[in-house]
Amino acid sequence: MPDLMKSVLIANRGEIALRIIRACKELGIRSVIAYSEADAGSLPVRLADQAICIGPAQAKFSYRNQQSIISAALAYKVEAIHPGYGFLAENAEFAEACERQGLIFVGPSGHVIRQMGDKIEAKKIARQAGVPNVPGSIGAISEAADALAVADEIGFPLLIKAAAGGGGRGMRVVERRETLERDLSEIMSEAETAFGDASVYIERYLTDIRHIEIQVISDGSRTLHLGERDCSAQRRNQKLIEEAPSPVLDDTLRAALAQAAIALCEAVHYKNAGTVEFVFDNRTRAFYFIEMNTRIQVEHPVSEMVTGIDLIKMQLEIASGLPITLQQEEIRFSGHAIECRINAEDPSLDFRPAPGKVVRYHPPGGFGVRMETHIETGYVIPPFYDSMVGKLVCWGKDRDEAIARMLRALDEVVIEGVTNTAGFHKMVLSHPKFRSGDFNTAFVSELMVTAN
Repeated sequence: MPDLMKSVLIANRGEIALRIIRACKELGIRSVIAYSEADAGSLPVRLADQAICIGPAQAKFSYRNQQSIISAALAYKVEAIHPGYGFLAENAEFAEACERQGLIFVGPSGHVIRQMGDKIEAKKIARQAGVPNVPGSIGAISEAADALAVADEIGFPLLIKAAAGGGGRGMRVVERRETLERDLSEIMSEAETAFGDASVYIERYLTDIRHIEIQVISDGSRTLHLGERDCSAQRRNQKLIEEAPSPVLDDTLRAALAQAAIALCEAVHYKNAGTVEFVFDNRTRAFYFIEMNTRIQVEHPVSEMVTGIDLIKMQLEIASGLPITLQQEEIRFSGHAIECRINAEDPSLDFRPAPGKVVRYHPPGGFGVRMETHIETGYVIPPFYDSMVGKLVCWGKDRDEAIARMLRALDEVVIEGVTNTAGFHKMVLSHPKFRSGDFNTAFVSELMVTAN
């Protein structure tokens, strides 16, 4: 049996870099962090066993600079590169470049990343694996006549989506037949500019939906699931609050979603951690595959809190070539967990980023509270990257206790000097619709309209 890797370079920053460093320390793995000039004094840089500057603040010259990262890995003689999430985590070319240099990429193969990153191809594979798809076009659409034919079949409103899109970008709702040709042309142009790929496809636009995803972990031959996460509290398709389990699923639906996710993983011989995402139609109670994220996700601690399983450690073990020894029936789901993404943003100004110096920081504590962050008093939040500064995760014996504990923890957290979204999360969690669990992906946007 292969040995656990001895060293890894972390090609990321912030809380996920710190999370990986902590897992490495517990496993006895030497951690080397590749950092930009903007992150030179950050907590992950200080806590890693070794650190190397790979470029200036701008991500394209540092965290997205494949050559600099691979050169750093070779210089420090590490065995593997962990990309975290974002930046190069779902870059097939980077995964393959690592392999060519004899480096382990902590994630799936470049081939699988490419398959799942192309949403049209991913939908085809899912359909062949028996996983339900949202009604719509079978492949890419480029001609108005084809778009009109699909519209005649599935009806309006419909959704045009960029095949290479993600993170809520590259989508447009079309309400009327009269605007379809113009909308198709515009979204294809936007997709080409944003993603370098003009391919788009069309789906029925479902208006009363929830966003539910299944956490999977696979060693290439066997796949386990760690249950679902409900990510329906979102704004402009960006997740804000995640929870597990979903308040709307029964045991039959929960099992069906998990089996669909496993079937997709088996179809592509998936290896490492990943998330299979679905939309759930509140009216029909049907679910449909939308995409797969071939990386660890921001909200992975939610699944860890209800299962007691360390997903980062499992990633490192699988990447080392170690098989999964855990059996599905050994995974026990306990209680309820909620995660709030705390961003340095101003909700009153349409969530405008608010970088700056943290003049005082105090984390919340107590039973069932987990604060994942890299900030500290005196830390300067740079303007160059994502505005998330921390993830507050709370566990309770049931959903009501988890909400109550989260509200208490949000009262305790202190992040002074920068405007942040902690207060906004309190407003959402206190709302009767959230408390009841009876809401959809439009809930937060509607709440913001009411609040303003």
